[in-house]
Amino acid sequence: MARSLIFVNSVVLLLFGSDVFLVRANRPPAPVNVSVTHLRADSATVSWDVPEGDIIIGFSISQQRQDGQMQRLIREVNTTSRACVLWDLDEETDYIIQVQSIGLYGESQASRRVHFRTLKKSDRFPSNSSNQDDPTVQGLDKSRHLQTGEMIIIVVVLVMWAAVIALFCRQYDIIKDNDSSNSKEKAKPLSERSTPEHHSGGLLRSKFHQSVPSINIIDV
Repeated sequence: MARSLIFVNSVVLLLFGSDVFLVRANRPPAPVNVSVTHLRADSATVSWDVPEGDIIIGFSISQQRQDGQMQRLIREVNTTSRACVLWDLDEETDYIIQVQSIGLYGESQASRRVHFRTLKKSDRFPSNSSNQDDPTVQGLDKSRHLQTGEMIIIVVVLVMWAAVIALFCRQYDIIKDNDSSNSKEKAKPLSERSTPEHHSGGLLRSKFHQSVPSINIIDV
C-alpha cells in the first residue's frame, strides 16, 4: 500500500513538473530595450522591444512610485503595440517600471527595472521633430484629421440641402405662376360672354320699346 502511494505521488509530481516545464518553455522572453521618453510633469511614454520569432498578444506594465505609496498595473491584450503612455503622474516624482510580454501560454518574466523622474509643471518642453514619434502626438494628429474630415462632410451636406431647398422654392414659384395665369384665362371668357348678352339684351329691349308706334284714334 505504501509503495502504491509513493508511485502515485511520483507520477503526479512528474506530470505537474512536465506541465510547468512546458508552460515555462512556451512563455515568451522578457522585453528588452525598455526606455522612458517624452517626460512631462504628469505623463511619460514607455517603449520596449520584443525578440523576433515570438508570438506576443499584449503587454503588462508595473508602475510604482519609488517611495512605495502607489502602485499601478497596466495590462492590455490583443495588441501589437510596443509603447504605452503613462498618465496621471505626479510632478517631480520618482517612478520605477517593469514590462512583461503576454504570449499564448502566459506572461514572460519582468524586464529590468527602469527608473525615471517626472518634470515640473513650469518646465517648458522643446518643440522638436522627435515628438512626432510620441503616440500621444500621433493620436492628436489623427483626431485633428478626423475632425477636419467631419467638418468637410458637414459643409458638403449643408450645401446640398441648401441647393435642394432653393430648387424646390423655384419649382414652387413656377407652379404657382402657372396656376394663377390659368385661372385668369379661364375667368376671362366667362366675363366676355356675360357682358355682351346683358348689353345686347338691354339694347334690344330699349330699341324695341322705342320703335313701337303709338296709334291715337279720333272720332269725327
